[in-house]
Amino acid sequence: MKNKLKYRVFIILPLLIFSVASVSFARENNKAGFNKAKSHWTILGGYGITHPGWGDTETRIEDIDLILQYGRFLSEEKGRSWYKTRHELLIEIPVYIVHKPESAVMTGINFLSCWNFTASEEIIPYIFTGGGFMYTSLDEPGLGTDYNGNYQAGVGIHYFIKENTTIDFNYRYHHISNADTAEPNEPLNSTKTFVGLSFFLD
Repeated sequence: MKNKLKYRVFIILPLLIFSVASVSFARENNKAGFNKAKSHWTILGGYGITHPGWGDTETRIEDIDLILQYGRFLSEEKGRSWYKTRHELLIEIPVYIVHKPESAVMTGINFLSCWNFTASEEIIPYIFTGGGFMYTSLDEPGLGTDYNGNYQAGVGIHYFIKENTTIDFNYRYHHISNADTAEPNEPLNSTKTFVGLSFFLD
C-alpha cells in the first residue's frame, strides 16, 4: 500500500507541474498584480482519498471537495534573485462531499500559513501548512465523534492568465482525528488534489 501511495505521488506531482509550465504564452507583466495585492479570494475544486495502512488509517473514504479560500498578505516581497517570497494567512471554508463508502458531508474552517515564491512573473509556486476544525456526518465509528480537528500541508502553483487572476493547482496531505478527546481515535490520512481560480485585490 505504501508503494502504491508513493507511485501516485510521483505521478500526480510531475503532471501538475508539467501542465502549468507547458502553458507559457502569457505576455503581460502579471507579477505586478501579485506584488501589489493585499488579499485574494480563491475557489478550489478537487478530489480526496484516504489511504488505509498509512499510519493508523483503516477505512478508504473518497470525496469530492470544494473550498472557498481568503488570503491576506502579511508581508511585502522579501529576498532577491531566485529567492523572493511573500507570506500570507489563508482562511478556508471546506466542504467535502463523501461518496464512498457512503454519502456524507464534512465541513469546517482552516487557518493556514502560506509562503509564495515570487521570482517568476508568470508562475508563483507556494507551500502551506496549518489546521483547523471539522464536523462530519460520516458514520465512521473509528473517528469517535462528529467533531474533529485537522492538520495539513501541501504545495501549489498560481499561474497568471490576467494581471490579477490565476489558475491554481495544489496538492496536499490531510489528517483528521479527534486528538484523543474521544474513543476510539482512528485518524483519516488522505491526499487531496485541487484546481481553481484566484482573484487578487489591491
